[in-house]
Amino acid sequence: MAGRRSTPRPSGALGAVRMSAGQWVACAATALAVLVSLGGYGWYQGIIGNITTTQVDTTWDRPTSVEGVMNLLIIGSDVRSGENADYGEAEGERPDTMLIASINVDNGAATLVNLPRDLVVELPACEAVEGYEGMSPHSGMINSAMTFGGIGCQWQAVENATDVHLDHFVMMDFTGFKDMVDAIGGVEMCIPEPVDDPKAHLVLDAGLQTLDGEDSLGFVRSRYAQGDGGDLSRIDRQQEFMGAMLRQVLSSEVMTSPVTITNFLGAVTDSVTTDEDLTVDTMTDLAISMREVDLQRIQFVTVPNGQHPADPNRLVMSDAAPALFEAINAGADLSGGEDGGGESEGEAEQGPAPEDVSVEILNNAGVDGLALEVQAVLAGEGYTVTGTGNPVARFPETTTVYHAPGQEAAAEMLAGSMESAVTEEAEGLAQTLELVLAPDWAGFADGASSAPEVSVTDDLGGITAEETESAC
Repeated sequence: MAGRRSTPRPSGALGAVRMSAGQWVACAATALAVLVSLGGYGWYQGIIGNITTTQVDTTWDRPTSVEGVMNLLIIGSDVRSGENADYGEAEGERPDTMLIASINVDNGAATLVNLPRDLVVELPACEAVEGYEGMSPHSGMINSAMTFGGIGCQWQAVENATDVHLDHFVMMDFTGFKDMVDAIGGVEMCIPEPVDDPKAHLVLDAGLQTLDGEDSLGFVRSRYAQGDGGDLSRIDRQQEFMGAMLRQVLSSEVMTSPVTITNFLGAVTDSVTTDEDLTVDTMTDLAISMREVDLQRIQFVTVPNGQHPADPNRLVMSDAAPALFEAINAGADLSGGEDGGGESEGEAEQGPAPEDVSVEILNNAGVDGLALEVQAVLAGEGYTVTGTGNPVARFPETTTVYHAPGQEAAAEMLAGSMESAVTEEAEGLAQTLELVLAPDWAGFADGASSAPEVSVTDDLGGITAEETESAC
């Protein structure tokens, strides 16, 4: 629920889990290779030490972390030095591609939100650090923060603009991306029209074809020679490529080849930089949560946006953006209702709805009429209130949602709608839940009684990683 800090899982429990090589690859692909926007990391223990880490000072005033959700800042670096020098000259280091990967660690769903580099936001002040001059607060392009303040400044800028707590960051450069694609034998893409883009080093014929690492990099970076030449159409192509690459990584040709698996994970771990707190245990925790890969539940969307009022070549977030980020913070399922409410396995994992829950409300707070007031709110949310009154068996000092065995999810849902409430199992309840209001009653959390209703695919024009019919 929004506003609740997550509790780290004991490392001993994580160490007890054994995963097959195929599961490791699936997890790696889902968590970051899927994020192909030029990000990826491998969970394979033998080569995990190849990952470069950096310390990030996150001492600014930050959004609250969210229980059950891990948010990663994924960056495709535009640095033009070393092996990347062939791709032109640019001053400083800046994200060529940037997105938030929000992963629900309870059900393995992932929503990847692209942040266009033409997006103008209010940037924070960042102090000068080694190699960076720092900057004063101002309005500017969201990806410019790294140029002036490094990864810490970029991290802070994204949190300030979205109000989403970022748990970690992962960054990959151009060369690493190419190596990942080559390691899996290329990625099959439909090219609707011939492409000739000297700036992206890209010449392609029209038709269905397998792109190697060099052509794949050109394809995801190409801007002016495809579509309308804008950043948004480029992001659409990147999202299509992400899905295609994920499907290739999870194909039998890759999953059953130890050599391909090793080469892929080697390319991943050799090419990424993460924060120091993204430990092996943390990676394992995330990998375990995503070991059952469902392409329908991996979604790509561009942050809702519109034209900047003062500059037609720049973008600003639209009114729909806050609802998207609020839903991410609430751990909401954003997959929509494309199947018309059928009882699929994916939907069964989404948890109960208020309409499925019955609750008795008991007043131990010493405030006359409080149970009736709470009844009105919960009934409005759809809960079935079986009765109100005073407690006769349980008299907690803390507002508590008691639940029958097996009803933990319903109890957590109800408790999460309140400013302060805990859950506890109790035998012999006549209904699903028993809510006992205690002297610490602090009311309902603003907007937290139910997750915002927004669908990436239905409302925001997003896509899933599933294969769709192409123009080829």
